[in-house]
Amino acid sequence: MLEKEKAEMIAAGIKLDRYGLISLSGGNVSVRVNPETLLVTPSGMMYEEMVPEDVLVVTMEGKVIEGERRPSVDTVAIRYIFQQMPAVNAVIHTHQPYATGIGLVVDQIDCDVTTLANTAKGPVNVAPYSSAASIDMGYAVVDHIGDQLAVVLKNHGVVTVGKNLKEALYAAVYLEEAAKTLYVAHSYGGDIAKLNEEQIQTAVEVFKEYGQVKQ
Repeated sequence: MLEKEKAEMIAAGIKLDRYGLISLSGGNVSVRVNPETLLVTPSGMMYEEMVPEDVLVVTMEGKVIEGERRPSVDTVAIRYIFQQMPAVNAVIHTHQPYATGIGLVVDQIDCDVTTLANTAKGPVNVAPYSSAASIDMGYAVVDHIGDQLAVVLKNHGVVTVGKNLKEALYAAVYLEEAAKTLYVAHSYGGDIAKLNEEQIQTAVEVFKEYGQVKQ
């Protein structure tokens, strides 16, 4: 059941590892199936070792209705995010080092590169600390993500969301690329060239036409 969707989630997790956003079995990927059920990756398994049968089907109330593994320990927070954000159909959680590191010293990652505007829709807020495996993580995401597709959890990691898995994945990858770019820029010690709000919104709009049009 849902073999294609489960395989796509595993492929996304492998990409997170490839781009250095997670290590070993860190992070998780989840997708909304319908208003009542979610797909959630299992706890403590590396993505390259997963098969579709390892991905769990979980109800919005937290009951596992398909799969033999234990779901991600963050499932309680993931469920809350989906419940409170009906337009979101995919959630990715990572421990990506550059965005997380910058989040230790700022309360917002400024949108000073177009790719961050393209994929996260603007500057990315940093939420106060919340523990893994608790609903507080879900509260932090919902309360601080705003209109963007990413939020940094201070002392913890990153959560990205999207209307589909690809959108959430792009937000995670390009947030990390932006964080690397800002790290390099700040290391020079000069003034940072800023994008203004009009330029950010133009970049947001341009990306809506990005990619191949399905015939």
